[in-house]
Amino acid sequence: MGLQLFDSKEQQLRDFVPLKAGVVEMYVCGPTVQSAPHLGHLRSALVYDLLRRWLKATGLEVILVRNVTDIDDKVLVNAGSRDWLEFAREVEQTFIDAYNNLWILEPTHAPHATEHIDDMIALTKKLIDRGHAYQAEDGSANVFFHSASWPSYGELTNQKLENMEGEPESSFGRRSPQDFALFKAHKPEEPESAAWQTPWGLARPGWHIECSAMAKHFLGEAFDIHGGGLDLRFPHHENELAQSRAAGDHFANFWLHNALVTINGSKMSKSSGNGVSVEELLEQGSWAAIRYWLVSAQYRSNLDYTKASIKDAQAALERIVGFIKRVGATGKDVDLTKLPEDFIQAMNADLNTPLALAVLHESVRAGNTAFDNGDSKEVEAQVEAVKAMIHVLGLSKAYQEPEVSKEFKAQIEELIAKRQQAKTAKDFNTADKIRAELEGLGVIIKDLPNETIWSING
Repeated sequence: MGLQLFDSKEQQLRDFVPLKAGVVEMYVCGPTVQSAPHLGHLRSALVYDLLRRWLKATGLEVILVRNVTDIDDKVLVNAGSRDWLEFAREVEQTFIDAYNNLWILEPTHAPHATEHIDDMIALTKKLIDRGHAYQAEDGSANVFFHSASWPSYGELTNQKLENMEGEPESSFGRRSPQDFALFKAHKPEEPESAAWQTPWGLARPGWHIECSAMAKHFLGEAFDIHGGGLDLRFPHHENELAQSRAAGDHFANFWLHNALVTINGSKMSKSSGNGVSVEELLEQGSWAAIRYWLVSAQYRSNLDYTKASIKDAQAALERIVGFIKRVGATGKDVDLTKLPEDFIQAMNADLNTPLALAVLHESVRAGNTAFDNGDSKEVEAQVEAVKAMIHVLGLSKAYQEPEVSKEFKAQIEELIAKRQQAKTAKDFNTADKIRAELEGLGVIIKDLPNETIWSING
């Protein structure tokens, strides 16, 4: 069976075949850089990183566009008296740092909304010319998409126009509550730098128009996959689809939506005060453990966070890393032809990562048993399978020898040897102090039956 993906628009699994032979083109909604990343942001970025890695593992070239919304109501509000663009860049860097720490591959293109105003103006003019958009009737620079002019509006979320909630801008020259802003007129209290000269006056883009414009700029009128969090399905993605189709573009061939992150079974939200910061996550385990936990649920299932989540993921990851280090296979060579068939089938089944992880841990169990029995041929087969699987899952760096100086490596090994001497002498107080010293150096150690292995805290 080849790859099947759940198309949110069609509400069913579909066989995935790229529009262009050998190449997959993806557009993923990236962050609005108004505040530091939370768990939901991290999960969404990682889901499409995982899909990208799997597509590449099957021999396909992947072009991934992940945008940055750097002009938005909340960006301007949260910047306060600061330069809003400088503020946006600082917040964006916190996302980049988190992505890098989670080993999320850099996108092929990372366009910023502020860099594509001309594309948005051109698309808006086309919509006006086709009768699907209009300048506000009060003469302001507000421009709206006329939802009633597009009969298919609501097709992504299977809603009727009259049942949809409108956006809170009806008092600014909008004909209908369901019409949404393509451009917003500059307000006197906003910085002049946060507006551009358009054919309709001084204005800045609405949220939805940017993604349609940037997707077309980089991927053309039709592309394979549009992805994002389930919370974006309406109104953001519904509006993207409507305006792009109304402009004459096919737009996305598949729509993918990852489910949300919950906290102890409750919806995560800032208003509820139950958000979890990156710092809190790192108190429970490493970046590698966070990545492991984020892939542990199938992407269309809610992922529930509890205090034990990252610790449990850390323990599971250490079982995998412990096996690889135990058999001395920490090199970077990976042979993807060694992927087990069960793992391939799991990933092809709409990225069924829980089943894929079950296959991975079965290989670890079988490899450890073979090692205990002295079956070197079976050990080699299992470790090659394990390394291939965790390469696809983006976890290879968890076991690869850290690039540290010879002096630092010697220091670590000396401390580990002293700790072992203390344990042998039953001087557990000294052994604990040495462990704490190692942790202070950013080193994680794990005691195996016959040795202690170490890694740099990811």
